[in-house]
Amino acid sequence: MELSLLMLDKIYLHCPTDRMLEYLNGMNAAFQEFEINSINRMAAWLGQVGVESGELRYTEEVWGPSPQQARYEPPSSLAMRLGNTKKGDGYLFRGRGPIELTGRSNYARVGKALGVDLEGNPDLAATPDVMFRVAGYYWKTHGCNELADNCNFDAITQKINGGLTDNDRRWLYYRLALAVLTANPND
Repeated sequence: MELSLLMLDKIYLHCPTDRMLEYLNGMNAAFQEFEINSINRMAAWLGQVGVESGELRYTEEVWGPSPQQARYEPPSSLAMRLGNTKKGDGYLFRGRGPIELTGRSNYARVGKALGVDLEGNPDLAATPDVMFRVAGYYWKTHGCNELADNCNFDAITQKINGGLTDNDRRWLYYRLALAVLTANPND
């Protein structure tokens, strides 16, 4: 099953059409590559991404830097866990994509897995084709397909968010996506 513009438009009501058009092919390609290929899997993915990216309106972390973002810079313990070893790494390897990839070591690891030099060119993680591959890779390698198959949406939220932040909104997107994906395509 492929996601159509009409389907996406019914789920992400606040996303501009030109942005949906820009992202749709990359999203569908990632769905295929990472086996997000059933109604439950796609609906769960759309539910999570709807909140994480503000309906695809935010695919790059807004940089302040806030007090939290300042911790991305060395020598903080968070910076070290993220592999940020040089001054400026916090900003350079800030969150990008619909499920934000953050930190030098994550950019290097995911880039290697996908065959893309994300560490050498971190801005690629915000391009339509790459950002959905990054999100799909995270989704699949963290067992979210299997969780979606078992309708364990709260466990997916834990994997994506690290908690249950905005879980009510995630459930709303998920249910809406289920309804849209199972509806007659001519509705």
